[in-house]
Amino acid sequence: MAPGTRRYDPERRQRIVDAAIRVVGAKGIAGLSHRSVAAEADVPLGSTTYHFATLDDLLVAALRQADEAFARAFVLPEGVDLADALAKLLGEFLGADRGRAELEYELYLAALRRPALRPVAAQWCETVSRALAGYTDPQTARALVAVMDGISLQVLLTDTPYEEAYAREVLSRVLGPAR
Repeated sequence: MAPGTRRYDPERRQRIVDAAIRVVGAKGIAGLSHRSVAAEADVPLGSTTYHFATLDDLLVAALRQADEAFARAFVLPEGVDLADALAKLLGEFLGADRGRAELEYELYLAALRRPALRPVAAQWCETVSRALAGYTDPQTARALVAVMDGISLQVLLTDTPYEEAYAREVLSRVLGPAR
């Protein structure tokens, strides 16, 4: 390649986001730097700063990607028992790849200290609440999101096994008798 010419690499931005997720998964947010992401993505350091001027920009992209994947799971079949379906969904999320669940919550909770992430975290709550509002009223949908967050955090932070029956019972209580 001649000096000064750019290599066409349409997937580079996505590889950088994927690399950032891997770095956070392995080292935590404290281990995230443009340099660590560039090394993980096997791209020049300048590519990371070209696509993401700040680490917050990179974290926003990583959180958005995690949120989009998670939100797709809330498309449930018609007539489903909502408490049962959500308890199973939580079990899949927490059981399939615990490291991935920890990573996603680390990104989500980073919004506590990084204001740039707050709109993305709020959007995630809103997206899931809207999806669940198709099965119940909007206030109950928001309560379900809060309960699922609480159960997930308890499992992840206390290193206890997920109990689907417990989750189903708590979610049923939030839904009330007129399910």
